[in-house]
Amino acid sequence: MKKYNANNERIKRKYLTFLKQAKGQNEASIDTVAKAIIRFEEYNQFKDFKAFHFQQAINFKAYLAKQKNLNTGQPLSLATLHGTTRHLKAFFQWLSQEVGYKSRIKYSDAEYFNISEKETRTAKAKRQKPVATIEQIKHTLNLMPFETPIQKRDKAIIAFTLLTGARDSAIASLKLKHVDLSTDMLYQDAREVNTKFSKTFHTYFFPVGDEVRAIVDNWITYLKNDLLFGNEDPLFPKTEIGLSKASNFEATGLSKDHWSSAATIRKIFKAAFTAADLPTFNPHSFRNTLAALGEALCQSPEEFKAWSQNLGHEGVLTTFYSYGDVQVSRQAELFKQFKEPRTSAANPSVTELAKALAKEMATQHA
Repeated sequence: MKKYNANNERIKRKYLTFLKQAKGQNEASIDTVAKAIIRFEEYNQFKDFKAFHFQQAINFKAYLAKQKNLNTGQPLSLATLHGTTRHLKAFFQWLSQEVGYKSRIKYSDAEYFNISEKETRTAKAKRQKPVATIEQIKHTLNLMPFETPIQKRDKAIIAFTLLTGARDSAIASLKLKHVDLSTDMLYQDAREVNTKFSKTFHTYFFPVGDEVRAIVDNWITYLKNDLLFGNEDPLFPKTEIGLSKASNFEATGLSKDHWSSAATIRKIFKAAFTAADLPTFNPHSFRNTLAALGEALCQSPEEFKAWSQNLGHEGVLTTFYSYGDVQVSRQAELFKQFKEPRTSAANPSVTELAKALAKEMATQHA
């Protein structure tokens, strides 16, 4: 059975280069596009794209709707159908303008990849995802073992995620030098840290409890004093694998290498919450937890702007864009104030505004 088409491979390479160099898309997004295209090619038995006809798009949608998720055995979700067909539509629209293809493919033929309006609305609908409470996270941390180097690391990862709200991809790439315990600050430097949209920003530790902060403090001290890690070494190193006495591969400790992805971090979260007999909250859900905490603590637009900025958000609502960024020095001052008891009530209208902003941010996928 044919497994590729040389002509298709050449034009696909050109398109993926276009997405990266002209559109600025990251590798993960480009991989998703490539998977959508290869899925169509496999269905179409690797026919040359020059032979594309709109009926192929119609038939492919029917075929895709009958496919099942390999992991769950359930039919593919509408979100998957929508994403796959959307990428194919964009590809064939681009292809219809390319030399050698524009005389064969009509721009309008790509429209046949559209799924129905009803399916599109369903696919794009935001669904409420489970969000851990601070108490649930602390309960899980209390149950986690803390004996071996790997156990210490795993516990510190969960505590650090709550303390900073950092994304798992950023956490996997952090170095020791990016954390400054003297100022309660994480510096997410996009030159070295895998941040969303390659954005550089300061994150001051969220007020989530001294016990959470202590776990992170102890972990960093352990790395520096016991394992002799330096500033350029990973904050959360990957597991070292070696041969046991029985010549089996097993975990032997911690290496001085970064993880290549955040997959292991997500597994650590799943294992910890499963052991605590709680829903398997993922790392990203902690950002929603912190947004809810901001709703409870913030008492002015400036405070909530600082809270939002601390999560790496440029703005919460369009009406707040004109307010401008909170300066880093002021951001640090405000976060020191969060740790102190409140002595006066905020203006009710201001409080309601802050709460409305917090609720909106909690529903965003940022």
